[in-house]
Amino acid sequence: MKIQTAIEEKIKASLTPTYLEVLNESGKHNVPPGSESHFKVTVVSNEFDGKVLIARHRIINKLLAEELAGAIHALSIHSFTPSEWSDKNEQSRQSPPCLGGAKRELSN
Repeated sequence: MKIQTAIEEKIKASLTPTYLEVLNESGKHNVPPGSESHFKVTVVSNEFDGKVLIARHRIINKLLAEELAGAIHALSIHSFTPSEWSDKNEQSRQSPPCLGGAKRELSN
């Protein structure tokens, strides 16, 4: 099973999100083509009501513990309640460009 599919299935099963977007951003990094190592997850769920940001992230990290212990190198989590999502005009922040790991040519 693809890692992206596993992420989607685990979050859907546990958090019953009203909105879920899982983006494989590996292509923006210095990894082999087809890699599944860098992900951005946007989750909107009633399960986050009354929970601070760190508690939400812990929930997702626990759900994805197997993937985080293996192939996932980076996971960006954007977690919202439905009202927070509405207040943000149903938009999460853009991912910044990768600052590390780029191949550079050495000049002498």
